Amino acid sequence: MGTIVSFHAHPDDESIGTAGTLARAAAAGHRVVLVFATRGELGEPVPGVLEPGEQLPVRRSAECYASAAAIGAKRVEFLGYTDSGMMGEPSNAAPYCFWQAEVEHAARRLAVILDEEEPDILTVYDDNGGYGHPDHIQVHRVGKRAAELSAVPVVAQHTINRDWMIRGMRGMAESGELPDGWQPPNFEEPTFGKPESEITHRVDAVDFVEQKRASMRAHASQMGPDHFLLAMPDPVFALGMGTEFYIVDPVPSPASAELFEELFTPLR
Repeated sequence: MGTIVSFHAHPDDESIGTAGTLARAAAAGHRVVLVFATRGELGEPVPGVLEPGEQLPVRRSAECYASAAAIGAKRVEFLGYTDSGMMGEPSNAAPYCFWQAEVEHAARRLAVILDEEEPDILTVYDDNGGYGHPDHIQVHRVGKRAAELSAVPVVAQHTINRDWMIRGMRGMAESGELPDGWQPPNFEEPTFGKPESEITHRVDAVDFVEQKRASMRAHASQMGPDHFLLAMPDPVFALGMGTEFYIVDPVPSPASAELFEELFTPLR
């Protein structure tokens, strides 16, 4: 049995990004661990979802455990930093937010968990955090340093395959498979994901899209039934969310990375 630790900035990031990979690993009998840098204090709750007096970070923390159950994760941890908000917001300057954390110190916090788990793989984000969010960029920096401190053999940087998404949406639009009135986000934004030329691996998680969708639904304070991801028709959801992409550099040798070889397929 192998172990994969998946490090994320906020509750619900795991469901959107790596839930398929994690569900596939858990279904095969491997240990899955979720670590969150923050409790998503600055998220915008779905109107009417919170009970009177209910605090958003408490609700979002509980949602992490429901998501973990949907994925099959066995452990959930929080590093204790607070949400930094979107890039350029005044909240970026709060001394206790994750964006302001000293990378070495934050990495040592994460390394405590890594030392306990001795994972075969640590997932983080690419160097732009997928779309430029400061906490996501910090996950990249802190995660890579923590992996060095704990000698984790594989660091897999989750990213969005911009070219693949554009091709898929154009193809479905031309064939009439997109429902009338359904508007996808602008995947051509240059800060969104990475070009395919920079991506090294993918994980086929099409058989686990229902677990991924259940993980998203667990985060009901952030994703209502009309959220654009949950509102995707099944074929569009399977296309857009059923394959997860990663940058792995350096690529480990097969002899030292059995779980990696089992889950990850080279893109070229």
